[in-house]
Order: sequence, then structure tokens, then C-alpha cells
Amino acid sequence: MYVWPCAAVLAQYLWFHRSSLPGKAVLEIGAGVSLPGILAAKCGAKVTLSDSALLPHCLEVCQQSCQMNNLPQIPVVGLTWGHASPDLLALPPQDVILGSDVFFEPEDFESILMTVYFLMEKNPMLQFWSTYQVRSADWSLEALLYKWDMKCTHIPLETFGADGGEIAESDLPGRHTVEMLIISLMEAEV
Repeated sequence: MYVWPCAAVLAQYLWFHRSSLPGKAVLEIGAGVSLPGILAAKCGAKVTLSDSALLPHCLEVCQQSCQMNNLPQIPVVGLTWGHASPDLLALPPQDVILGSDVFFEPEDFESILMTVYFLMEKNPMLQFWSTYQVRSADWSLEALLYKWDMKCTHIPLETFGADGGEIAESDLPGRHTVEMLIISLMEAEV
């Protein structure tokens, strides 16, 4: 468990837009060490962190990140993508979902979008802010987004200062190709 380059890029996006975060309900999915969610909480958002209910170690890591950052009040819930669990059903409407590098395994893409769509039904203005590392030119979210009545906007990294190599002490943009997306419902006004 460590901070992936995608998490650093998403955190940079949050920092760039920090004035819009106070009071927002923010859910980080697949949180792991939770850098984006922790930063959002430090910027005033009402954050909930989540990772797979099937991976209790990941949930423990989320809780440890909260403790280490003096944010013990942040709820950590087990959400397994594509499953209508009691924790998912109990979530209040969210304003923003964060997901860094959750689009890793193509077989998970639809389960992720199914979960996001469920939350978008509670708040049609909800946005899913996601970063992912391009690993293959053979897959695309476009068909699945269309199926779930969603759209995405690609956000160029240079528009929020994430196109330099100093991000997370990595070779960005060098050997990593990271993309930033905002996913919303097709009919929602962004």
C-alpha cells in the first residue's frame, strides 16, 4: 500500500480546486492510503473513505491514514463495487466521488460505474473525479459510459499544474501516462 502516481495527480486537482471543497460531501472509492480523500477533508469537505468490504486490510490502511493525519472522525466503510451493500444504501447523497487508479482491471469497470450510477441517482449533479494510468490502448470507458447514461470530460493535466515531473517524486509525465476525467450523468449540467 503506497501512494500511486494517479493519487498524487488527483490530489493536485483537489488542491487546485480547494476553494470549492468546504462543505461538499465527498466519497473516495478504492481509497487505499487515501491521499485524495485526506486532502479533501483537510480542505473542508465532509469525506467518507471506502475500499472493498472483501479486503479488511485496505480498510485498516484507510483508518491508519486518518489517524496519522489527525482525522479520526472520517468514516471508513467497506464498499464492494457492483454490490448493493447496507453501507452503500446508507450513504447520504454525495457531491463528488473520488477515484484514483480504480480503472485498473477492465473486468471491474462496469461494477465501478454501476456503483457510481447508483449514487448519481441520489444526486444527479454528482461528479466522479477520476485519474487513471493508461495501461492499454485496447480498452475504453466510452461504451460503458454510454450504457450507464454517463459522459466524461477529459481534463488536461497542465490546466491544474499536474503535468510536471515533480508530482509524487515520480517520472510524471515521463513513463506514466495519467489521465484526469470528470464523469457525470448525460443529462446533468456540469
